[in-house]
Formats: sequence, structure tokens, C-alpha cells
Amino acid sequence: MCFEDEAGFTRRPPRGRTWGRRGATPVVTVSGRRSGRLSVVGLIAMRPGSRTRLCHRLRTHPAGKSKRRSMGERDFIALIDGVHRLVRAPIVLVWDRLNTHVSRTMRQMIDDREWLTVFLLPAYSPDLNPVEWVWAHVKRSLAVVALHRLETLVRNRLKRLQYRPDTLNGFIAGTGLTLDNPTTP
Repeated sequence: MCFEDEAGFTRRPPRGRTWGRRGATPVVTVSGRRSGRLSVVGLIAMRPGSRTRLCHRLRTHPAGKSKRRSMGERDFIALIDGVHRLVRAPIVLVWDRLNTHVSRTMRQMIDDREWLTVFLLPAYSPDLNPVEWVWAHVKRSLAVVALHRLETLVRNRLKRLQYRPDTLNGFIAGTGLTLDNPTTP
């Protein structure tokens, strides 16, 4: 079973809190110019008897109004195909109702893969997707650093999480979802 979500990062740091000496508030200097965006798609894969895995893809988008600034259908499918090769098993994918996820092109790509079953989360339910916890964790860790090397920092934070299956399991537990076998009355 896999959960998928996407996030965007800009060079403007998210607001955060940190400790500082009394009277000396830490300040992060940020330039005011537009410098593009970083899109990330992440997938938590869990399987009984195996460790929980985090797989991700990053794409840097240059600044400019006429350019696409998010992931496309092919980016999502490339990640899902990569996870399928990694786990070597059929995939049950749970994701949100992003317009790219429910497009005609995406439906065709899903239909072409008989090993893939997709379920959509209810509208406005980020609390049911453990990958949302991954983004919160990564963004919180970026709140107090200079973001001139954004892609490297995001990749580093996600790489660390890949080797912490207990943290990923905690994100899954935080949703309140259980993956027990359904009982029949």
C-alpha cells in the first residue's frame, strides 16, 4: 500500500520558531527576487514484513510566468513505476484529488498498468495522508537555515527520512488509519 502527495518549496523560507539568546532574535536574510520553485512528489510505501519506505522525485522550475511550476502526469507515473520496480509487487495507491491525478491522461496511464489500483482520498482530508507529515517535518527543519541551496537541503532531509522507517511509521500512525484485515459481522 502506498500514499502519495506533492509539495512545493520556494526560496522564501517558511516561518518558524527557534531558540536564540535573549535580546538577539535570529534573522535569516532572504533576497526579494523571484528565483523559481522546487516541486517534490513523495510516496510512502508499506508492506507487511518489510520496512516502510519513502520514495521521492524533485524537479526545479525556473522563474517565469509562462513556465509550468508543478509536476505533470509523467512525473507521477515515473515515481510509481520506480516504486513498482523497487517493491516487486502490485501497488494499491492512495492519493488526493489533485487535478493532475484525476485527468484523462492520468486515468489512461493507470489503466495501462494492471498491477496498479488507485483510491482517491476524500476532498479536503490532508490528515489522512501520512506524506503530509513528511512535508511538515521537512519544512519545519528548513525554517531556520539559509535557502540558497534549496534543492540540496530538501534532498538531504528526504534522504535522512528514507533511513528512518520508525519515523515514517509514526507519520502513518498519526493519520489514525489502521491497516487491519476487515472483519465481517
